[in-house]
Amino acid sequence: MTTAGTMAGKTALVVSAHSADFVWRAGGAIALHASQGAAVTVVCLSYGERGESAKLWRQDGMTLDRVKTERRKEAEAAAEALGVADIQFWDLGDYPIALPDEALYRLADLHRATHPAFVLTHSREDPYNHDHPAVSSFAQHARIIAQAHGHNPGVPVAGSPPVFLFEPHQPEQCRWMPTMLLDITAVWDRKQAAIECMAGQEHLWEYYGRVALQRGAQAARNSDRKGIKYGEAYEAVFPHVVSDLLP
Repeated sequence: MTTAGTMAGKTALVVSAHSADFVWRAGGAIALHASQGAAVTVVCLSYGERGESAKLWRQDGMTLDRVKTERRKEAEAAAEALGVADIQFWDLGDYPIALPDEALYRLADLHRATHPAFVLTHSREDPYNHDHPAVSSFAQHARIIAQAHGHNPGVPVAGSPPVFLFEPHQPEQCRWMPTMLLDITAVWDRKQAAIECMAGQEHLWEYYGRVALQRGAQAARNSDRKGIKYGEAYEAVFPHVVSDLLP
């Protein structure tokens, strides 16, 4: 990811399977880069209305439409707390999510419209939630299509933004390996505020606070930077292209 002060006028794209995933897993990166001037677009492909809304379903008289409405309100409030420029809800179903070609081309066209400096999405594997790896593959496929000159000829193709896979809930079981530790200390208060917007999954608030502290401790141990307390971890899909090897 880019360093502080270099994101003014740039964009980023976050492809989130469910409406809370971008908060738990990438809220720090979103807030950090938004604070540096990046316009961050978040695409929530599903509301998580079936598999990730147990607290809402325990309420008497709950309906599918009401669950979706509540999940949307939570995600919109979290996006505002993080400084998201544009949040989109595609409502493609949940457990299982449906990812038709129409949605794939829509995401490819969004790549071309936004020209993101980087893309964040899910891990390649997740035996506990098959929607997540499906979305990881979907997001990367859309990126490839956006680069194809034969897709919508005459429309400028997208570039080659790096793709970073955010941390799954149980990384060891997902064979996810962090290759980047991001210091989010400066924006932790914004991520925490976003986390606390997700009332339907209150049981995860403390858990993701612990994850941030653990990744912050690892980042501090792997860096000469001072004052790192909170962090997020990412796995890079592609090699970094650099001009030197300085951190």
